[in-house]
Amino acid sequence: MADVKKRPKILEGETHKVAVGCGTLYVSVNKDQDGVFEVFAKLGKSGGCAACFTEALTRAISLGLRGGVELKEYVKDLSGIHCSNPTFDDGEKIISCPDAISRVMSNYIRKD
Repeated sequence: MADVKKRPKILEGETHKVAVGCGTLYVSVNKDQDGVFEVFAKLGKSGGCAACFTEALTRAISLGLRGGVELKEYVKDLSGIHCSNPTFDDGEKIISCPDAISRVMSNYIRKD
């Protein structure tokens, strides 16, 4: 079984606001001294299936990151996932919440 790092009390990070087909998605990327530690996403004010699946997805991403999975693996697997309601954010076509999360993580990789 992989060792999963415990979450410290304080982490530094940034939150991105992304337009998605069903509203506004806020994606937070937090890091520790070794790199990205966790990713969270909140889908606007809504509840429902899309919000709970988005929360579940980012909890799973965070668990994997804390267990040693590299961020680029998530970017590769999540980019290009389509939903029935694509939209544009700052001129970029966003085709789903997982795609939006992937783009935020990808931008984070390019920035570091």
